[in-house]
Amino acid sequence: MRYALGGGLSDERRRFREGIRMNAAEGFARGEPSSAIAKELRVSVRSVQRWRRAWDKGGPRAMRVAHGWPDQRWTLSRIKTVTGRRFHKSYTLQGVRKLLIRHGFSCQIPTRRAVERNEDQVTGWAKETWPQVEAPRRRSTPGSSLRTRPASR
Repeated sequence: MRYALGGGLSDERRRFREGIRMNAAEGFARGEPSSAIAKELRVSVRSVQRWRRAWDKGGPRAMRVAHGWPDQRWTLSRIKTVTGRRFHKSYTLQGVRKLLIRHGFSCQIPTRRAVERNEDQVTGWAKETWPQVEAPRRRSTPGSSLRTRPASR
């Protein structure tokens, strides 16, 4: 499974990919063309071109972390931020969610649970506290299809 760590690569794989980008940065410093770097590192020319643009803007440091976050978890707020930066469009979190669903993306559920999780407490909370907080699902009296109640006319 690609997202076994809850939205990203393993540390080993992340270091491997970062090493490839740093090798590309060395090629940029030597003035090598993008096609030669891509062939040497066995990556696409478009990736090398994208890395070169980042390197031109901020040097090797700009190539370390994508979009400035330390991990690769794409939350709705992060997607909203990147969309605003890249396309100069402002969306609400619900709007971002709808766009993602419309384009075929789905929520990723972490494969592991928190170490601190206590199943007994969770079960007790779900049976005792949640029913008190949750609103009733059905009305006690029949509803009306009119916009205003008949008694208020």
